[in-house]
Amino acid sequence: MKISAILNNIELDQLALPEFQRGFVWGREQVRGLFSSLYRRYPVGGFLVWSTSPGKTAIRGDSPVSGAAVTLLLDGQQRATSLFGVMRGCAPEFFQGDARAFTDLYFNVESEVFEFYGPVKMRDDRTWVSVTRVFRTGLEDLASLIDGCSDDPKIVVKYQWRLLRLRGVEDVELHIEEIAGDDWTVDEVVEIFNRVNSGGTDLSTGDLALARLCADWPQARSELRSLLDRWRKAGFSFRQEWLLRCTTAVATNQASFGSLRGVSVSEFDGALKTTAHSIDFLLNLLGSWLGIDHERVLAGSHGLATLARLVADSGGSINKIEVQQRMLYWYVHSFLWGRYSGSTETRLQRDLIALEEAGVNGLIAEMELWRGGLEVRPDDFAGSTVGARFYPLLYILTRVNESRDLLNGLQLSHGMLGAHSKLHRHHIFPKKRLYNANYYRAQVNALANFCFLTAESNYAISASDPAVYLAKAEEDNPGVLRSQWVPDDEALWSMDRYPDFLAARRTLLAEAANELLERLRCGGVAVRSDTPVPLSTALRTPTTSEKPVGYDDEEDPEIVGVVLLANELGIAAPETHCEICDSESGDVLAVADLAWPRGVQPGRTDPVVLLLTSDSEAEARLGELGYRFFTTRQRLLWYLEELLGVDIDGDKVIGEVAPAPED
Repeated sequence: MKISAILNNIELDQLALPEFQRGFVWGREQVRGLFSSLYRRYPVGGFLVWSTSPGKTAIRGDSPVSGAAVTLLLDGQQRATSLFGVMRGCAPEFFQGDARAFTDLYFNVESEVFEFYGPVKMRDDRTWVSVTRVFRTGLEDLASLIDGCSDDPKIVVKYQWRLLRLRGVEDVELHIEEIAGDDWTVDEVVEIFNRVNSGGTDLSTGDLALARLCADWPQARSELRSLLDRWRKAGFSFRQEWLLRCTTAVATNQASFGSLRGVSVSEFDGALKTTAHSIDFLLNLLGSWLGIDHERVLAGSHGLATLARLVADSGGSINKIEVQQRMLYWYVHSFLWGRYSGSTETRLQRDLIALEEAGVNGLIAEMELWRGGLEVRPDDFAGSTVGARFYPLLYILTRVNESRDLLNGLQLSHGMLGAHSKLHRHHIFPKKRLYNANYYRAQVNALANFCFLTAESNYAISASDPAVYLAKAEEDNPGVLRSQWVPDDEALWSMDRYPDFLAARRTLLAEAANELLERLRCGGVAVRSDTPVPLSTALRTPTTSEKPVGYDDEEDPEIVGVVLLANELGIAAPETHCEICDSESGDVLAVADLAWPRGVQPGRTDPVVLLLTSDSEAEARLGELGYRFFTTRQRLLWYLEELLGVDIDGDKVIGEVAPAPED
């Protein structure tokens, strides 16, 4: 069937998408590659469709499908959506995804290459033509698209011929394989869909399990998205696969998605509601006791799957304070030691078994058996950047122990209200002074150099000399340094003694951490509230202007610039300060400043990391594991330009980001 006929069928609702399909996941590289191949008349694959009676399975989109039969697209959704989006200039009715992946594709009539619009390269170059305009302009007016390209008639004719060749893509024939009749069950068709699609863009086991669920319960995806969106607006961004994992644990007491095969729609629906209630309870518990109020300090999210099962088994609430605190004791240790960094499913299954046998005490015993000693040592605070596993613990210590602001003496407890409630990360020894003293990046961003202050104090201190402002802080508010675990030996506040300062503070932090953990284990933390606070009040109020995933107000401008660029390009959001773990041992290889663990275009490109702090040993192992790694932001931008076929203005990437305080 010709591509033009396929697009007409989509437009007339004669070719639709079954609800069990996932959304559009292609990125710009695949879209560009598709049109480049079609222009050269290379094979691009065909389509697999299922012709069945209306009502046999749910259909995505609001418009009814006309005719006695329904033709559903099983394989080829990404190609069909890309063709429709570029050639029609809009997304099809069944579209779910980011339309920027196929918006503003351009064709160069001289070089015959396809790239997405880049103003620096294309603004004043008439040889770049919008591909959408080529298909939306009448044949008789096609030549007008290259007016002014050249005064040479031969070159103009050559350009016209190339536009006609591009326009001829709509006449390309694509093979359509059909599964016809109502003899096929929905379950069998989903199995075919899973097998066929397993060779395309990487489908996780969660994707495949969800496809099967959606065949019988079309609302499954929207229900999951609704919950994820609610938590995102409250400050916690979770992945769909994570929520599905939590629900699987609650529904089946199993870690594997395969266990959902025996779960009916009504049972899954009930388990999802129970899971959502349990997660609400847990987020409130973490906020009430530990002061965890945003996603950057919510480490170890996989541990919530285990705890959700515990809460669900207890009827949706845990009322005994000593049980709540032991749950938190286990949760903190689960992220401190990377319980789920390696074989997530295997370890989760062991924890679910331990939970079933002995409750929260069984979880703690399993942790001790796996880890050995659970004591925090000074060297555990030797990491750098906010991606270190002990960064959330530093935040928890600040909130629970009601550390005081170095400038105004305010207690920084989780119950703070108003403009002062959001804490800012502060470098005790300012970055600018450390770099001027020739300390390297990992030393500058050492975890032991971080503390938390109100935004006002962070900006006021800025790049002040620590020997001066720390002395003034203690004079104005006696005891304030001790509340922040800052060594009171003034000799350690000089720039040349900075390594000694870090060592001394690591010791103080380890002592405070062990004291807190012991109090949690024995039920000795001061009571915050008798019952969990409702989600609407316990979690922070959503802001009106939503930032892209991965954005951090306190982040280095050049890192934020790349995060915002990824959002603008419509590619996967990078994870900031991401732990890169060995897939076999679970050991942390590096903490990447930015990372795309599944690739810039998930499942289709290599995983990518940006390591601004060079580590030759880690880089060698990352290379063995198939990672593309970059040690400068500019090299990463060059890679994105080549991969996506776009023109990136490197200066603009960081020019639009508000500067951070010069601490």
